[in-house]
Amino acid sequence: MPRRTKEEALETRNALLDAAECVFQRKGVSASSLADIAAEAGASRGAIYWHFKDKADLFNAMMERVSLPLEHALHDSADEPAPDPLAAMRGALLQVLHSAAHDPRTRRVFEVATHKVEYVEALGSVRARHLAVRNGCLGDLEQVLRRAAAARGRALPDPVEAARGLHALVDGLIQNWMLDPGAFDLERAGGAAIDTYLAGLGLDKVATPAPAIPRRTARTRA
Repeated sequence: MPRRTKEEALETRNALLDAAECVFQRKGVSASSLADIAAEAGASRGAIYWHFKDKADLFNAMMERVSLPLEHALHDSADEPAPDPLAAMRGALLQVLHSAAHDPRTRRVFEVATHKVEYVEALGSVRARHLAVRNGCLGDLEQVLRRAAAARGRALPDPVEAARGLHALVDGLIQNWMLDPGAFDLERAGGAAIDTYLAGLGLDKVATPAPAIPRRTARTRA
């Protein structure tokens, strides 16, 4: 019986998150009330307060359900054990673009986050989370770019600004595409833009592995 209760609670939580996506997209975050979301989900306001502290907590949970896998993919690329994690980082960025273009939930949540939210006082924790995610992404990008440059024998003039520029490029592409999805192919244009940016940093070539040092035998030592 307790297991069933947990399953039902999870179903209710997901239903509330689904409803929040739709209501926020339709009305905007500031104009949406918890009563609106409860009605959309066919639940009570008490059910919302059982799972979420307030509207900001609900919003952040909605974002995390979509963005955490993408954030983890980028973070994992920075932790890639290979000396040159650039391919993994590029793949993670392309996955973000692919999800935005083809996954309805990701697209809906990204639209809410980019065009339907105001950072008013009541949503202060939403702004704080947005900044934390951005700063985490910037740190991961910087780490990858540093390692990629070192693997190619290059020195980036300013790795921090290089990371900031790459982040702004991808973020700006998504925001502009959301305004008019028919204007360009997000994946194709995004991939080309990322490759052009990396080429401008001198990171378009595959890293050359360091030459192996031959082992000295007894004969060569003699």
